[in-house]
Parts: sequence; structure tokens; C-alpha cells
Amino acid sequence: MKQLSEQQIVENWSKLIQLIEDTFSGERKEKLLEMYKYFEDRMSVAPASGKAAYHNAMVGGYVEHVLHVTDCALQIKKLWESNGAMINFTDEELVFAAMHHDLGKVGDLTEDYYIPQDSEWHRKNRGEIFKHNPKLQYMTVTDRAIFLLNHFGISMSQWEYIGLKLTDGMYEEANKSYYMSYNPDWGLKSNIAYILHQADMMATHIESDEWNRADEEFNTNLTTNLKKAVEPKTETKQPSPKLSEKSQDLFDELFGEK
Repeated sequence: MKQLSEQQIVENWSKLIQLIEDTFSGERKEKLLEMYKYFEDRMSVAPASGKAAYHNAMVGGYVEHVLHVTDCALQIKKLWESNGAMINFTDEELVFAAMHHDLGKVGDLTEDYYIPQDSEWHRKNRGEIFKHNPKLQYMTVTDRAIFLLNHFGISMSQWEYIGLKLTDGMYEEANKSYYMSYNPDWGLKSNIAYILHQADMMATHIESDEWNRADEEFNTNLTTNLKKAVEPKTETKQPSPKLSEKSQDLFDELFGEK
């Protein structure tokens, strides 16, 4: 399975904050930074999913997934535009929707969405590394994302709302009426949702491929090391950025000591 080091988690968080600094401005940027500061200790180590068969079910997987989706969305938007597609939204709107399409997976104001799976049977037989937190009031991931943004006073444009809401495509039953309208007047009037859904799917499949390659590499290295049976060499580690104390506690609980 793929795992992120503490340094990679810290670097990904820095990239996410820099993305906010570079993309947004004024009061909106300040409110976004306030929200991300509030969730930093939890969001920085949150997984993107709960099962090994899905994507980025690992400590720090959520932030990495958000960065992947955002990058893919900007690339796909250029592809659509170069082929003559209508682009009636800004890069800021696209980035905002990409960054927050899975915000509900952070949880609510006090409780995490995912918690470690404490059942050995579920871990071994179902690949459930994390499970849903039973303390949370049920909401769809999208509804919780919108709730959290509203709580921190962060407004959305119409296209940001449409893009964020519909990123999951037809995997979310509530999206069916948007994607399958037989009345031409009710059809989507922007391509932002299609682009974001493609970006989410692209990022998810890339992450799954990385996970599978990590498994293959681990098995290959294990076989090689067993054959060589050599003593591990002592290496001098270079100092690296550190998680905050609260993040480190969560890291250790979810990930174990490195």
C-alpha cells in the first residue's frame, strides 16, 4: 500500500495553502485561510477514502487528492477550450469547486468523517482501513461541504456551486436530474461540472494505479531483501518539516510510528 511520509504531508499542506494564496483575494481569501487554519490538524492527515480498493485510503490522502483533482481540472479545461468547448467560468471558480468537492470528508466542526477501522476482520477481509464515524449526523459529502463553507461565511458563485455539487457525476443519485434532463431548457449551461467530474475520475484512477504500484514494489523489495539478508545500514537523516503536535498525535494514531 502507498504511504506518505510526514515530510510529504507537510509539503502537501503547504502547497494547498499556497494555492489559496495564489488563487483568491480579499475577504474571500481571508475566510478561506481561516477555515483551513481551523481544520489544519485534522485535514492535513485525513484520508480520501476508507478502503484500499478505492483511492488514497491513507494518512494525508485527502489533501493529496484535492491537489490532484485541482491540477487535473486545470489541464482538462485547457483541453476542452482548445477543442472549441464553451468556457463560461473562471480559473478561480474551477479551482474553488475542485478544492472543496470533497470537503465533507473532513467531517463536521468537531468530529472526523473517517476514523481508524478497529476490526481486524474488516481490515483483512474487506480492505477497510478506515470506517465512517458513527457520531456524525448523516449528510452527503457534498451537503456537508456546503454546510461547512456556509458556516465560515464563504460564498459561492453559481458555477462554483454547480461544479462542486456535481463533481461526483452519476455516482451521486441526487445528481441524476442535472445530468439526465430531457428538457433542453433544464440542461447544464456550463461545462464546469463535466470537466470536474473528469478531473475527479482521472485523479482517482491515477491514485489507484500508484497504490497498486506501491504494493508491487513492496512485494518485490521484500523478496529481494529476504534473499540478500543483509544488515540495514545506518543513515544520517536530514532534518525535515514537522507536523504540529496535534497533527503528530493523529498521525501516530492513524499511521503508527514511522
